[in-house]
Amino acid sequence: SPWAVEDILGEEDEQDRVPLQKLKLLGESEELRDLLLNPHLRQLLLAIDQAQDKSSLLRKFMQEPLFVEFADCCLSIVEPPEKENILPE
Repeated sequence: SPWAVEDILGEEDEQDRVPLQKLKLLGESEELRDLLLNPHLRQLLLAIDQAQDKSSLLRKFMQEPLFVEFADCCLSIVEPPEKENILPE
């Protein structure tokens, strides 16, 4: 029978789960699309996808400004900053 995300996530993992409707927002972001046009970023993402030890590679890539920009962009889409924390322009 087909598996579901719930089959591999325990209760402790649930707080890290992003709802599907928020993940769909990633595909609608022009800023994220622009970042993904960068061939260096695409190589970094492919390396992570193909790596055996993803966690140590992620730690290494979190030192790369381009990867940090990508991660920050994704996070700002799925968890937008609270309005009261934004400084007025």
